[in-house]
Amino acid sequence: MFENKIVKIISLSGLFLIIFAIVYFKFIKKTETIKVISEETEETEETEETVYSSNIITDVKYTSKDSRGNEYVITALKGEVDYLNTDIIYLTKVIGLIKLKNSYNITIDSDFGKYNTSNFDTIFSKNVIIKYLDNNIVGEYVDFSIERNSMIISKNVIYTNLENILKADVIEMNLETKDTKIFMYEDKKKVNIKSKNLNGNN
Repeated sequence: MFENKIVKIISLSGLFLIIFAIVYFKFIKKTETIKVISEETEETEETEETVYSSNIITDVKYTSKDSRGNEYVITALKGEVDYLNTDIIYLTKVIGLIKLKNSYNITIDSDFGKYNTSNFDTIFSKNVIIKYLDNNIVGEYVDFSIERNSMIISKNVIYTNLENILKADVIEMNLETKDTKIFMYEDKKKVNIKSKNLNGNN
């Protein structure tokens, strides 16, 4: 009888140890593992942030000139070098100045830009304002290329001069010949032109 009690006590003790081991490894150990992984993730993120910051340039300025003597100057408040292609720089608060030889200057302002240091092509985006002579063009996107010698303005384009206000989807300008194409994406839609002096009123 006494031996049976000892056997029962040992069995209950063994069962208790087994249950404790299961609970420990299943829940407590798992919690510790999750905590370690979280700490490692935080360390990794801090390291990446340090590397990221090293690619940022402040007070950006680039100057280039083509074979025809036209000069192109671009400045920005901040620039960020692309990891995958170091020729590409993403710009913030951008100003582009195009000095055409024997012609007028063109200025382009925008909130953001994408500049290629190898061929000087530039994308201006968001709140774009273009000014030359008495002309003013606003839009959301400009593709400027020295190689193509062209400037393509698109998205909510409004062109104004001393006489007219024009609304279109796209204005494409050849900087050398001054030839300009104005059109809509859809054939059924027409370019909207309004005279400032209509009926003698501005």
